[in-house]
Order: sequence, then C-alpha cells, then structure tokens
Amino acid sequence: MSRALFDCADPEVNPYALMTSLIVPRPIAWISTMSKDGVGNLAPHSFFSVACASPPIICFTSVGRKDTLANILATGQFVVNVATEPMLHLVNNSAAAFGAGVDEAEVLGIEMEPSASVEVPRVAASPASLECVFHSMQDLGDSVHVLGTVLRICVDEDAIEHGLPQIDRLRPLSRLGANEWGLTPPVTAVDRPMHPRDIAHQP
Repeated sequence: MSRALFDCADPEVNPYALMTSLIVPRPIAWISTMSKDGVGNLAPHSFFSVACASPPIICFTSVGRKDTLANILATGQFVVNVATEPMLHLVNNSAAAFGAGVDEAEVLGIEMEPSASVEVPRVAASPASLECVFHSMQDLGDSVHVLGTVLRICVDEDAIEHGLPQIDRLRPLSRLGANEWGLTPPVTAVDRPMHPRDIAHQP
C-alpha cells in the first residue's frame, strides 16, 4: 500500500480539512442558546460527542469564540437538538455568519418551543433534545472544548421502541468532509462479547 504523508507542521498542509474528511461521520449538535438579554441563537457544531456516562456529560468544540460559547458562559445553559434529514437545509443555513444579536431561528423561520428544565428553548421539529447546563471548558489553540451536564433528555414518543430511540425514526444528519453531509446509514446489529469465549469468528 502506497501512502500519502502529511506533516501537520507544514504550512502548506491543512490538518483541519484532512481531519474532517477522515473523522467521519460526525454527529451534529444543533445547539440552541440564549444571550443574557434573551436573544436566541441556533448553530450547528460537528465536533460533538459523549464525554461521561455517569453523570451524563456531553461535549462539543467551538472553533473560535462564537455566539454559542458566549451565551453558554453568560447563562450557563444550552440545548442540543438532534438535526434530522428533513432539516438539512435549515441546519446548513443556520451555520451562516449571522451577526451577534441575530436570532437565527427567527430569521430562518424555525419554530422553537419551551424546554422542560432550562430557560433556553429547543427546536420544535427536532425529535430529540438534550437539555444541558455548563460544566466546564478548556481552551485548546484556536478552539474551546465545552462540557455540559445533561439535565433532561426529551424524545418524541414516536421515535422510541423498546424504551430506546431508533435511528431509522430519528433520521439524524452527520457531517463528512468538505461540503458533504451524511444521511441515515444502513444499520447492522452485532452483540458485544461480554467475555473472550463469546467472541464470534468470521467464517
């Protein structure tokens, strides 16, 4: 196998473009926040994951100090809304560089509704949301890694089967490289072995 080598210290190399093309698919945190003056903000963040199982903590990275981060630091609250296939263009449009103090949801006609445990509203059409309070953050170069404690998880009952949300009902979007987006993928269920004797071998 012949491999291309990219030196991340080389000014001609773009590590961001390479990483976002390799670390795929990335789930999208469509984050709603509110300024201390009560102005809403809605923006997608694709550097997003689970940080801790118990207590439940999620994390996302703000590349640069954007309105989302400023609002979270001002109010201590935010909501992660699941971005779905029917919302693709709304999610993409909400990534535009709106000015500070502009409510993206209002401009784009995205209906919001009250959350259950925080003052920040959630996206009404999103089938699931995680209502969070600020936990901590870490400055990392040009980015800020933000952690939030999940207070409540709200899921559309129609998306739940056997007590768990189903991916084919949520139809979540994901980010790939460049301007590419991922749609709901085919799903394969494979039980995790609890012990080495349970390991299944390929025929």
